[in-house]
Amino acid sequence: MTGIDRDELREVSAAVLAVATHLEVRDVLQTILTSARRLVGARYAALGVPDKNGGFAEFLADGISDEQWAEIGPVPRQHGLLGVLLSDPHPVRLDDIRAHPEFGWWPAAHPVLTDFLGVPITDGDEILGEIFVANKEVPGGFTAQDEELLALLASHAAIALVNARLYERSRELSIVEERNRIARELHDSVTQKLFSLRLTAEAAAALLDRDLDRARAEMDTVRKLAAAATDELSAVVIGLRSPDLAGDGLDIALRKQADLLNRVHDAAVRFSSRDVPRLTSAREEAVYRIAQEALHNALRHAQADEIEIDVSFRAQLLVVRVKDDGIGFDTSPSGQTSRRLGLSSMRERARAAGGRLKVTSERPGGTTVLLEVPVD
Repeated sequence: MTGIDRDELREVSAAVLAVATHLEVRDVLQTILTSARRLVGARYAALGVPDKNGGFAEFLADGISDEQWAEIGPVPRQHGLLGVLLSDPHPVRLDDIRAHPEFGWWPAAHPVLTDFLGVPITDGDEILGEIFVANKEVPGGFTAQDEELLALLASHAAIALVNARLYERSRELSIVEERNRIARELHDSVTQKLFSLRLTAEAAAALLDRDLDRARAEMDTVRKLAAAATDELSAVVIGLRSPDLAGDGLDIALRKQADLLNRVHDAAVRFSSRDVPRLTSAREEAVYRIAQEALHNALRHAQADEIEIDVSFRAQLLVVRVKDDGIGFDTSPSGQTSRRLGLSSMRERARAAGGRLKVTSERPGGTTVLLEVPVD
């Protein structure tokens, strides 16, 4: 790069730093574009990013007004000289773009271009885009030195563009994961409390004309359930642990859950525990949600008279068993009932906690959900 002096290197450095400060792809492209036009003193500049369908996924221009851009019309296709440039990894420098054999035409409102320089933005063998500059502000057209400057900018721009794309993809994945988490949490926790709330409200309404004292007691339970559901919903939205779990730990949280369900449902819900150790926060959360889901399924679908939840510790494993005496169901992954009961979500939680989930069911005879999670 003997043709580049110190001032120009400073300009390239400033342009590269400006590009590197952005994480959004669109911002990176726009900064590349404005930096390129300023770096080589061009009247006009454009930047095209190809799509997979013979067009441009992005096409930005600099040096023309919004009104001019609107008059020019639709974004160009990859035809003529643009198509050549987006398939050739070598720079193209011309004294007059109109003299190129692949030049076709431009819309009536398009500015007249003369001297032209096109430099690819590449990542290995992939052409990520192309920088186009035209009509140098000083006479004489673009020089070999301009080409060298623009190629240097393009090589750094490729890194920034790849990083921006990776950032956007990771952010999209994070959004998907968060959406799935909220859906899972709503299904596992809030839905159960709302179901209990509805049953209790119906019971209170039925008692209003027959037993006012019992109706008041049921309405007090409704109030508590509504408050608990509100707390759970808040925890889901902001990603916190269950309020009961955060305050009391796994053993007490599950006992409270069982006691509450025993009061508001016809089925007898019994809880027992022995030597329950503390787990990491993530594992306690997973165990709690799986147990909640198993209880929820038993109460809503099993038509059970009795539901037992037992928590114990053996061989460095926390063992949780939820057993009912209900009607049973098809436990195969292809079974419609399995999907409705959220077994895939439960198994996913178990795997994420490093544990194992086993579901057995008989018709009749009931269902047993067995969860084993390491304590280390």
